[in-house]
Amino acid sequence: MATETKPHWSDTLSRRLANSEKENKSEDERKTEETALFTKYYAQLKGGGAEDHESYKTIPRFYYRLPAEDEVLRQKLREESRAVFLQRKSRELLDNEELQNLWFLLDKHQVPPLSGEEAMINYEAYVLVRQKAGPKCRKFFTAKVYAKLLSNDPYGRISIMQFFNYVMRKVWLHQTRIGLSLYDVAGQGYLRESDLENYILELIPTLPQLDGLEKSFYSFYVCTAVRKFFFFLDPLRTGKIKIQDILACSFLDDLLELRDEELSKESQESNWFSAPSALRVYGQYLNLDKDHNGMLSKEELSRYGTATLTSVFLDRVFQECLTYDGEMDYKTYLDFVLALENKKEPAAIQYIFKLLDMENQGYLNVFSLNYFFRAIQEQMKQHGQEPVSFQDVKDEIFDMVKPQDPFKITFQDLVNCCQGDTVVGILIDLNGFWTYENREVLVASDDGSNTVDLEET
Repeated sequence: MATETKPHWSDTLSRRLANSEKENKSEDERKTEETALFTKYYAQLKGGGAEDHESYKTIPRFYYRLPAEDEVLRQKLREESRAVFLQRKSRELLDNEELQNLWFLLDKHQVPPLSGEEAMINYEAYVLVRQKAGPKCRKFFTAKVYAKLLSNDPYGRISIMQFFNYVMRKVWLHQTRIGLSLYDVAGQGYLRESDLENYILELIPTLPQLDGLEKSFYSFYVCTAVRKFFFFLDPLRTGKIKIQDILACSFLDDLLELRDEELSKESQESNWFSAPSALRVYGQYLNLDKDHNGMLSKEELSRYGTATLTSVFLDRVFQECLTYDGEMDYKTYLDFVLALENKKEPAAIQYIFKLLDMENQGYLNVFSLNYFFRAIQEQMKQHGQEPVSFQDVKDEIFDMVKPQDPFKITFQDLVNCCQGDTVVGILIDLNGFWTYENREVLVASDDGSNTVDLEET
C-alpha cells in the first residue's frame, strides 16, 4: 500500500495565494473579517463561552470578576446596579413618621404595672403590635429579640424603651451603612483614605459643633479625623478599612455626637473629632514648627509634650516613619500623637513596639531594653539625679509583663499583661519613668496630677 505524502509547504502557499486572488475581497471586507476574528478571539481570551462548560450544570457560579479598566460599559453597569440596590435598601428603612407610629403603637399596648418609671410590654401584646405595625417593622419583632431583652421582670415583660432604642439603633446602622457604601468606589465593602475623606468633608456642614470652623481649615480637620480611623482600624497599613469595622467601632458615634448643639465643653475636649480637639492638635504642630516650613525636624519634635522623650526614641521615629528629606509632615505627626495619647490601646502599643524592636525580630530582649533605658539614665544625669540601676528596672519590667518566654517580650505579651503603656513609658519618656517610679506618691497626692517635677524629685 502506497504511503500518503504530505504536500510541500510551497505547494500549500501557492494554493493559498491562488485562492486569495480568486476571492478578490475589497479592503472593507477584509477589515470586517479581521474585526470579527479579533472580537471572537478577544472574547475567548476574556473568558467568553466559559458558561458553556459542562461543570456549570452541576457547580453554581460563585466568582464574579470585577470589570477591567478598559471595560467602560461593564463598569457603568456595575455602578448603576449598585446605586439602584442601595436606593432599594434605603426605601426598606423606617422613616421618622413610621418610627413615630411604632412608638405610639407600643405605648398604646403597654401592659401594667410600670417597672419603676418604665412602660413594659408582654409577649402577647408584642405579637399584636407586630401584626399592626406593618411589613417594614416585622423583622424587628422576633422571639429572639424579645428573649434577649428579657430581664428580671416577674411578669416576663420587656421594656418598651429598650426595644424602641434597639429598633432605632438598627435603623441608624443600616442608614449609616448605606451612606458609607455610597462612597465605596470599588464596591468591595471597604473605604480607601480618599473615600473616607470625601465622606467626612461632606458631613461637616451637618454637624452644628463644627459651624465655627473656617473653610480654610477643612482639609486639616478632615486629615485629623481620617487618621484616627486608619490608625486604629488599619493596623497592617493596607490603605483601606472595612465598612463593617467602621460601624462596629465607636469612632463614628463620637463623630456624629457633634450633631448635638448642647454638647458639654468636657465632652468636646475629650472627643478627638471636636473642633477644640482638632485645633489643639494642629496648634501644637504649628508651635513645634519653629522654622515655619510646614514640617517637623527631630529637634523640633523633641519639644513635644513635656519635652522628655529620649533622643534614642526620636531617632527611631524618624528612621521608621515616613519622612520627607528627614522631616515629618502633619499626617505622620498625627499617627505619632495618636500613639502617645492612647498608649493603653493595642494599636498604639504596636506602633511603639515597632520602634523599640530595632532589629525587627518580633520581640524585645535585655539588649533592647538596656539600649533604650540608657537614654533615660542620661537624662537623669542631666537633671542632676542619680541614675537608677538598669538591672532593677529590667527585673520590674519582666515581673510586670510575665512573658511566655522568660527572655523575650513580644507585642502580644505587652497587650496581655495590660501594663504595656507603663512599660513603653518607662523606656521612651523620662516623665513616664518618673511617673512610674513615684506612683505611690502620686496616688497619695491630693491633686492627682500625673506629672512629676523633675527638679524637685
